Amino acid sequence: MNGKTKYPILLVHGMGFRDYKRLCYWGRIPKMLESLGNKVYFGMQDSNGDIETNGAFLAERIKQVLEESGAEKLNIIAHSKGGLDSRYAISTLGMGDRIASLTTISTPHNGSKTVDKFLFIPKFLAKAVCFCYDCFYRVVGDKKPNTYNTVMSFTTEAASRFNRENPNCENVYYQSYAFVMKKPTSDIFMWFTNAVVSHFEGENDGMLAPDAVKWGEFKGIFRGVGNRGVSHCDEIDFRRRRLTKKQGEGVCEILDVYKEIACDLEARGF
Repeated sequence: MNGKTKYPILLVHGMGFRDYKRLCYWGRIPKMLESLGNKVYFGMQDSNGDIETNGAFLAERIKQVLEESGAEKLNIIAHSKGGLDSRYAISTLGMGDRIASLTTISTPHNGSKTVDKFLFIPKFLAKAVCFCYDCFYRVVGDKKPNTYNTVMSFTTEAASRFNRENPNCENVYYQSYAFVMKKPTSDIFMWFTNAVVSHFEGENDGMLAPDAVKWGEFKGIFRGVGNRGVSHCDEIDFRRRRLTKKQGEGVCEILDVYKEIACDLEARGF
């Protein structure tokens, strides 16, 4: 298997960043997948839109990509909240017959117990802070940012409700991946959040613990070589380079994980 999938790949980004032409959310990953012979497209949804708004956008984007590519179906690879947006489009909005597979990378399918712990913050204060974020994301291109609703969708209660309302479609193959940092210093950008989540939930990637992201066929917990670890940013090749030059058991190059995903989808006939 060389990693050339039967269907095109739609990369669906997570929260906090958009699909920019010159500053790709996915780093070197799209070019690597294309080098294997794959057609690669992007979700293009809002950075901080809520699940319903982004899901509706993705449903239309799926139709657009299918028309443009001439393919019967798509393989979706989604990071973080992008997996929830995708599931909503597939299940609630009826895109199941157009999607062959959904691969989620650290998506909070089961919610975050850490987010639950911060519900003591006064609602008016939380909404005020989220409003400031919405203003910023409108400036950078979001049409309908809704940071408050988005954050609230990460509670375990909201996740449980979402899962009941968005069951898996029989014709779609679902798989999920989890990653963890070895220690806070594994990623200086995520040291604080890693420490906070570690306090409440144990090992995590700087945002989410493995139990939060399991969905469909769980492919396991991926760790870095040595003391490096793999952070939420590392999962999308944020630094555009190898995680470490060290060789050994674990992930030293995030591109290898995505190549493995592509080869597995190819082997399954997707």
